[in-house]
Amino acid sequence: MAELSVEEKLKSMYELQLIDSQIDELEILKGELPMEVRDLEDEIVGLETRRRRLEENVEDMDGELSRYESNIAESNALIARYEKQLENVKNNREFEALTKELEMQRLDIQLSEKKIKEAKVGMDAKKETLKATTDRLDAKKADLERKKVELQAIQEKTEKEEEKLRKKSEKAKKKIEDRLMKAYNKIRENYRNGLAVVTVERDACGGCFNKVPPQLQLEIGMHKKIIVCEHCGRILVDERIMEEAPATVEE
Repeated sequence: MAELSVEEKLKSMYELQLIDSQIDELEILKGELPMEVRDLEDEIVGLETRRRRLEENVEDMDGELSRYESNIAESNALIARYEKQLENVKNNREFEALTKELEMQRLDIQLSEKKIKEAKVGMDAKKETLKATTDRLDAKKADLERKKVELQAIQEKTEKEEEKLRKKSEKAKKKIEDRLMKAYNKIRENYRNGLAVVTVERDACGGCFNKVPPQLQLEIGMHKKIIVCEHCGRILVDERIMEEAPATVEE
């Protein structure tokens, strides 16, 4: 492929900028929605994990309650048996042994009742946290669904146009040598508006709006070399480049 003149290089880079700026506008149209959708999806995964753990905790505590209640039932059964045996004791030794067993079973009941009380308080707190987590999860899911619908509507509206522009962007990039392409990409990454190639408008840089000296404007208009803004580093072209740039954005 023949070496392009500086003017052709400038035209190619400005043409690419026009295309990429339209792609940027479509991305702005989507706004923060794609990021918000990803953040919500991550948050929902975290909330679902937390809810599962809380459900497991409640289940474990419910099992503890059942064990304590079972212990109380066993102790009550033993107490009934020991009290019946007391009716038939034959000596003090048997009486003292049974009395001691009764006391131990009653203490076990008191301990189990205390544990049940503590477990119920803990379980109520866990259930409250579980409900709050579930409510929050449901709200986040509803919010995610709404944002997905909104994003899908925008994507459906812009998908064909964006695909067309991206193909044109790739085609335009092939006309630009690697060295200039790297410079173009680096400049675009440095600025939120993605402008790497700008025209001189009203004697000022179209990117940072600082004044461009008259002599420099003359050099820019000659299209003999690539000139960058001394303030922001963007590549400068004159307005005639815009008028002469091939109309490849619209077909």
